[in-house]
Amino acid sequence: MEETRINKFLSEAGYCSRRAADKLIDAGRVKINGKIPEMGTKITTNDIVEVDGVQVKNENEKFVYLAFNKPVGIVCTTDTRVEKDNIIDFINYPTRIFPIGRLDKPSEGLIFLTNDGDIVNKILRARNNHEKEYIVSANKAITP
Repeated sequence: MEETRINKFLSEAGYCSRRAADKLIDAGRVKINGKIPEMGTKITTNDIVEVDGVQVKNENEKFVYLAFNKPVGIVCTTDTRVEKDNIIDFINYPTRIFPIGRLDKPSEGLIFLTNDGDIVNKILRARNNHEKEYIVSANKAITP
């Protein structure tokens, strides 16, 4: 039976990010089978996971991958409290997704969104040597 770290389970279930899950675990708000786990504890499909007494189930059996042409004025943040023009509210996808990387608010272009935390790490980690390409326009002559 396959085991998964508790923070990865909470992320894949769409509950929160892995970092946020670590904070919940550290605060003692997460229980596995009624017991407070240690950081890094692994679970199986037979375990019952609760956050603040509410059971969390992984309804995201399938991963979502979206390609989005972000327009100027949209902010690449998942925090819907911070900006009214954030990418998550703009797309309004029915399940939790997050951008892979970011584009600045005054920028436009292709950005990928997903609920697959593993692919985010594979794409963004510098050690994986994925090339990034940008096309930039300047309103003045470029000097040496």
